[in-house]
Amino acid sequence: MRLNTIDWIAYALAIIGGLNWGLIGAFDFNLVAAIFGEMSTLSRIIYILVGLSALYLIYTGTKLGRTVHHHTDTHTNVVR
Repeated sequence: MRLNTIDWIAYALAIIGGLNWGLIGAFDFNLVAAIFGEMSTLSRIIYILVGLSALYLIYTGTKLGRTVHHHTDTHTNVVR
């Protein structure tokens, strides 16, 4: 499976969000707020984009789960 640009952006934002939550939980440190300001417009945009990326990944993950098929090459008996 090849990832397109939107997939890469969604994964990057989900990772940023996950790391930020890990920092909040472990050290009570919000990296996004430290860089962009506590609930500034830019922070809010980042939080919204992280949430949208999570929804996108949920959608594409369930879509992939329904469309994955194993094809067998009848000449070489190789599963692709």
